[in-house]
Amino acid sequence: MVWIGTPPMLHSEITCYALRAGKHVFCQARMAMSLQEAQLMWEASMSNPELVAALCPPPYGMKGDATMRRLLAEGAIGKPYHAVLHSMNGGWLDPAAPAHWRQRVEISGLQVLSFGIYVEVIQRWLGDIVAVQANGSVVIPDRQGYEVEIPDYLHVLCGFRNGAQGSLIFSGVASHPPQDAIQIYGSEGTLTYNFVTDEIRLGRVGGALEAVPIPDTEAKEWTVECDFINAVLNPSAPRPKPDFLEASNTCAWSRPPPRAWMPGIW
Repeated sequence: MVWIGTPPMLHSEITCYALRAGKHVFCQARMAMSLQEAQLMWEASMSNPELVAALCPPPYGMKGDATMRRLLAEGAIGKPYHAVLHSMNGGWLDPAAPAHWRQRVEISGLQVLSFGIYVEVIQRWLGDIVAVQANGSVVIPDRQGYEVEIPDYLHVLCGFRNGAQGSLIFSGVASHPPQDAIQIYGSEGTLTYNFVTDEIRLGRVGGALEAVPIPDTEAKEWTVECDFINAVLNPSAPRPKPDFLEASNTCAWSRPPPRAWMPGIW
């Protein structure tokens, strides 16, 4: 098997070569430089279905994922109306710092902050995103002579297939930010998830938000490497997720528009 830990600029080429050579492939996120490269990876995996091809899943929300999906499926907050997610940090606040590799399009591709990784999480909980409008800003465009194109700040308004609306805020230039979290508001209450502490809180209309324990039977720990190796060794073992199809679909939503398109609908 081939384990890919390079920057995204090499993911597609190495993956396609390895699959065509008959090797199982585990690729670190981010999946690829662009949607087109991700589709090449997916096509290579479909041409070799006997091989295990997996992308590293997001750690955020992993522990309480099954509990969140169960609560929403049971109607704990009724019909979801609106979700608010924020993921902010001050990693790019220093204007004198050189461009981070995640800010360099030729290395990281068309990616923005933690947008893609959280899209993967919230689509598991709320279903497919079917409409997106975004406003982004390159707050510090010059990094020691390098012209930054990837936004330092991004505000996304999105619509889910189930009718819910989302407001997603991402920033790399936020001093003293709150912890990454999501609040999901519904017709009968509110459900929240803290991605740092894995704390779930639930409140019914007229009542207070209260902590919801994650049952041991539902808690998912980090066994990503083990899951992949087990699938390679045992063809009857569950295939690890996300596979290349799911990941390439996420790539379709996580690419930013050219700067000239901002603000706008992608």
